[in-house]
Amino acid sequence: MKESELSPAQELLRASTRRHFFSDAGLGIGAAALTSLLNKSLFASEAASSTTNPLAPKPPMFPAKAKSVIYLFMAGAPSQVDLLDAKPILQKYDGQNVPQELTNGERFAFIKGTPKLLASPYEFKRCGNCGAEISELLPHLQTVADDIAIVKSVHTTQFNHAPAQIFMNTGFQIIGRPSMGSWLTYGLGSECKDLPGFVVLISGENQPDGGKACWGTGFLPTVYQGVEFRSQGDPVLFLTNPEGVSATSRRESLDLLKSLNEMHLASNGDPEILTRIASYEMAYRMQSSVPELVDISQESQSIRDMYGVQPGKKSFANNCLLARRLVERGVRFVQLYHRGWDNHGTSSHDDIVNRLPSLCQETDQAAAALVLDLKQRGLLASTIVVWGGEFGRTPMNEARNNSKFLGRDHHPRAFTMWLAGGGIKPGVTFGQTDELGYNIAENPVDVHDLHATILNQMGIDHTKLTYRFQGRDFRLTDVSGNVVNALLT
Repeated sequence: MKESELSPAQELLRASTRRHFFSDAGLGIGAAALTSLLNKSLFASEAASSTTNPLAPKPPMFPAKAKSVIYLFMAGAPSQVDLLDAKPILQKYDGQNVPQELTNGERFAFIKGTPKLLASPYEFKRCGNCGAEISELLPHLQTVADDIAIVKSVHTTQFNHAPAQIFMNTGFQIIGRPSMGSWLTYGLGSECKDLPGFVVLISGENQPDGGKACWGTGFLPTVYQGVEFRSQGDPVLFLTNPEGVSATSRRESLDLLKSLNEMHLASNGDPEILTRIASYEMAYRMQSSVPELVDISQESQSIRDMYGVQPGKKSFANNCLLARRLVERGVRFVQLYHRGWDNHGTSSHDDIVNRLPSLCQETDQAAAALVLDLKQRGLLASTIVVWGGEFGRTPMNEARNNSKFLGRDHHPRAFTMWLAGGGIKPGVTFGQTDELGYNIAENPVDVHDLHATILNQMGIDHTKLTYRFQGRDFRLTDVSGNVVNALLT
């Protein structure tokens, strides 16, 4: 066909094709030159161009004390001065103005003017051989005092929920960084081939304020993303075969998809294709492993009673028992979120007289049972259990809009967490706050220190677990963090 005989549409196609050819050729030459100049770690590695399982177990950097982590995240921030950091002097000065030198220039989330000190309405008891002081609101935790380490000197840079939760999980307050569970599965893989290496379980009022960024994979390959299991209905969405699709046909379709993806992987080496292959295969295996996992009726009645579970219902107790079953099967990182601890005192639904006791009733028995159950099965030695929120609560009454309900504002300067197992020294209290519980007085522990210590127990040097992204090496602890050796056996 002569050029003069081409239709307008054919002329447009011809011109477009020519432009694309020269554009692709020019960009291709430039890309090839750029590749030779940039660090090769920015591109797919040889491992990514193979079909190896990215979640296959990897050896630690040095002998590890722990193999898995169960993180009990109390979203909303529990009040340390009502639960784990007794301050008798608040009884003496209850209702008096806080000393101005403490709050000069302080930025609170909601407190206005000069707040008044607020004594805890609860009694504390010295528990176990270690003599740890634990509130009457946590009677079950009192029974395992000799198995846990209470850290009273944790602090953070964030005082609003979403950034504080993201910071506590990722080491950075803005979304886009990998969570600790993602870093650990990236560094160590998983010892369970039939379940994800990182599982998330949620109970309480709703999702945490930080949302799915709290267990996101950031710039790491998405195969290391936390996978949310549900307590009701299908444990994992879209896992069940649609009606009319047999296991055989599903297997055949996955085999075909795998072949196509492997061809695509061989052509461009994109590590996300390897992630896609691994996720399809994992989903297929989970079709049989997950129903067995979540069937807690298989547990003895004594175990179910110890946790206080209610089969078929959404509860923190059910999730604690599932967490034990998950690490028993080799899952690397299990994170439980229980939302509702934001006790400002604006009403009976969020105060420390009505709401705080109910939250403790929802969580205390199961958290203590988890420690005891892991211990009796010989799993506590290899499992780190972490309990805590994103920041603490003030030793002053918030009294927002002159509310008569007692509550406390956000307090990033000092709060309390507890840890157990995995080489964490049991029966110790580490760090102290001042007599009012406002500032840290001894052995401060920041978020990066906490992360560095957990990674250390998993056999990882936190300064060496890195990932190159946008031209620099990133790590969970950013540019800081120290292992808290005083907490280790």
